[in-house]
Amino acid sequence: MICTSVILGAGHGKRMQSELPKVLHSIAGLPLIEWALRVGSEACGRKPVVVVGPDAKQVREMVGDRAVLVEQSERLGTGHAVQQAESVLQGKSDLVLVTYADMPLLSADTLRGLIELQEQEQAALSMLTVLAEDPRGFGRILRDANNQVAAIVEEADATLEQKKIRELNPGVYCFQADWLWDHLPLLKRSVSGEFYLTDLIAVAVAEGRKVAAFIAESRDELIGVNTRVHLAEAEKAIRIRINTHWMHSGVTMIDPERTYIGADVTIGKDTILAPGCVLEGNTVIGEHTKLGPDTFVRDSHIGNRCEIRYSVIEHAILEDDVDVGPFGHLRKGAHLKQGVHMGNFGEVKNSTLESGVKMGHFSYIGDAEIHEDVNIGAGTVTCNFDGKHKHKTEVGAGAFIGSGTMLVAPIRLGQKSVTGAGSVVTREVAENSVVVGVPAREMKKKSD
Repeated sequence: MICTSVILGAGHGKRMQSELPKVLHSIAGLPLIEWALRVGSEACGRKPVVVVGPDAKQVREMVGDRAVLVEQSERLGTGHAVQQAESVLQGKSDLVLVTYADMPLLSADTLRGLIELQEQEQAALSMLTVLAEDPRGFGRILRDANNQVAAIVEEADATLEQKKIRELNPGVYCFQADWLWDHLPLLKRSVSGEFYLTDLIAVAVAEGRKVAAFIAESRDELIGVNTRVHLAEAEKAIRIRINTHWMHSGVTMIDPERTYIGADVTIGKDTILAPGCVLEGNTVIGEHTKLGPDTFVRDSHIGNRCEIRYSVIEHAILEDDVDVGPFGHLRKGAHLKQGVHMGNFGEVKNSTLESGVKMGHFSYIGDAEIHEDVNIGAGTVTCNFDGKHKHKTEVGAGAFIGSGTMLVAPIRLGQKSVTGAGSVVTREVAENSVVVGVPAREMKKKSD
């Protein structure tokens, strides 16, 4: 059977107290609606439908063509919101899975279980329920003598006895599509003037149609985000889920509670993460690598057997056997090839350091090509910016850059050349030459 996910995302999110739409707030580096898009696509195997409000320009731009977007011009409740999807789904989908853009912890496995139950039971609808001690304002599930769903009672309307019920309704449903489209127009306005999807349970029961229930294994999946407090709660839950996955996959975390891994990060086995590691974006970490303490990595590729301590790595590539830190900073375009050593308080931007390069400490390399086996002394700076343009520095293989050298770009230093400590190099240096002074001048030919 064909099933389509309809994601409700038209709410104002006023309780977030933010200029940013609620569904664009992030957990584990992804906007809330991104989680809903991914899980909806995975569970149903096709492009979701997202219901947005009339003022959802930012949401539309973020979703793009990964979903069919329909607008709820008036916010008249969940039943009215789902009805907006009828025009794009009627006759094109056998089942309709209804989820929310502010429930980021729902898993594809849980939603597939709900879909499979609906296919098996051929009910008017199947609903997701959860067993929890904290009701979080959810309605209670009332069951009949045969343990079938008989009704939903909202918390505000529940008796003291009904409030003791711990099976809750988070509002996630899988409907038989034709039944849904036929019955949505029958919903009555609530006291607040809205049409509630929950009322369809009572309609189905009154018709003698079965309402099936699929109990979620984890109550964390049903965390909805309405406030910043909820956002932090969801962040903590997803962090536990992500960290547990990687530990089961062979990654050691010395203190998981102080380890933050984004949703799209990949980590190889036998890698060790020390406390304070923050890994974000499309980051790939190899095997047998040690990261931290207190290391931040974003959108970078780090190879096998590397060691990074107290450092910041952004949009960079580190090949195998590289060590950095403490207190290194690799900026966009930094590429450290195999075996490069970069000591404390070093910074590299838009530069390639070929294999065997040693950059001890207190140095800045920008817009440069540093060839194999170059030694970069403490305090070396590539003076790459003239106030208007960036210029390139090239250092030949086997060169020795003395401490405190200023390389004023554009500049090229030949193979096995040497600069004396404190030199300011403003002109090309020949191979096997030694230059010293301000500005640097050749002293003598360097012997091989």
